[in-house]
Amino acid sequence: MEKSEVFIIEGLAGQRSLSGEIEVGGAKNEVLKILASSILFDDEVSISAVPQIEDVFRMMEILTSLGITISKEEGEAVYHLITSGLSNSLIPPEISKKLRASIVLTGPLLSRLGEVSFPYPGGCVIGKRPIDLFLDGYKQMGATVREDNGMFYVSAPDKKLQGAEIFFKNQSVTATETFMMAAVLAQGKTVLKNCALEPEIVSLGDFLISAGAQISGLGTPTIEIIGGGLLSGKGKVHKTMPDRIEAGSFILLGALAAKDLKITNCEPNHLDSLLNLLRQSGVNFSLGPNFVRVFGNENRKFQAVDIKTHEYPGFPTDLQAPMSIFLTQTVGQSFVFETIYENRLNYLEALERFGSKARILDSHRAIIDGPTAFLGKEIESPDLRAGLAYVIAAIVAKGQSVVHNVYYIDRGYERVDERFRAIGVGIKRM
Repeated sequence: MEKSEVFIIEGLAGQRSLSGEIEVGGAKNEVLKILASSILFDDEVSISAVPQIEDVFRMMEILTSLGITISKEEGEAVYHLITSGLSNSLIPPEISKKLRASIVLTGPLLSRLGEVSFPYPGGCVIGKRPIDLFLDGYKQMGATVREDNGMFYVSAPDKKLQGAEIFFKNQSVTATETFMMAAVLAQGKTVLKNCALEPEIVSLGDFLISAGAQISGLGTPTIEIIGGGLLSGKGKVHKTMPDRIEAGSFILLGALAAKDLKITNCEPNHLDSLLNLLRQSGVNFSLGPNFVRVFGNENRKFQAVDIKTHEYPGFPTDLQAPMSIFLTQTVGQSFVFETIYENRLNYLEALERFGSKARILDSHRAIIDGPTAFLGKEIESPDLRAGLAYVIAAIVAKGQSVVHNVYYIDRGYERVDERFRAIGVGIKRM
């Protein structure tokens, strides 16, 4: 996918006219970890409902470079990973520096091969994302860590990690998942404390258990893992769970611009924090077992609400940007408190070009006044979440907008332009 591609969007000028159904794809934040877990298997891993997004393709490139063979069923989003050829422990710097999630590979590689080398991982520029949680944890499991010229070299004595008790100073989804995988092949028992509670972690753990891992405490702050042998995936196909961030983004689009929009293939129970705020604001929606239906009303005014991002089950940091677009269209003043990442509010400065009235107070807090009538503008995506937020802003605006850096959006959302066109959005890729 060329980085020079743009979205050209004809705004709806505040009208709520979108209708039909839009299906949520597989969860990016789960499938990347399921792919990484293939390193722990001695045979084959099969995954269905794999989202066709750039981050998934980059992760597969890394796995292929490590010696894993990957094939795709024709016409289906089903992939098979054969791990018998796994031999390389170097995570390629040129890919890793563009994919923050590559850090999750370090745990299973260190556990399987006894060593791993990798650069400081990259990805979206959304504030400090230190890796000390990982390096300190590996040391607690008996590994030695060496840094040389921007590369980290981690090795375990006798090629085997040792079980340990690890307390995470901050709840971290990525660290919880990475050390859960690292502990699967370690010697003895590992106890992880202050774990993140996200449903993607539970799904990953259930998958590992189904393949032979001994894990208890999923969905709680303390997870215990008894190390054992290589896992087996033959005869099992893991279906990727629905992406709750994508679902939430589509719900917010529906609240702003839909007449009657049904968001399908989602898990409403994973969206309680968002739905509760939208209910307070006055959005009209109904829930089903695997869908959310949003109803628009041209004359209905939404009320401002405050948001504070927090680890699950709190409000997701990855929904903060699209939620802020919604807040620009509410009556009153909203307070946004981003507690997870520094400087993740920087996109609000560029949003002023549409006409928003947002004030960034510091690296974690902002105030948004509304409602504001947006005018179409030319704007550049700074990262995948803010990029989609700009697309939503352009849909709400009056006139034409051009959104650059479509590559960022493609990293997390599959064919979003095609799916938006199907519900009535005037959007084209050029």
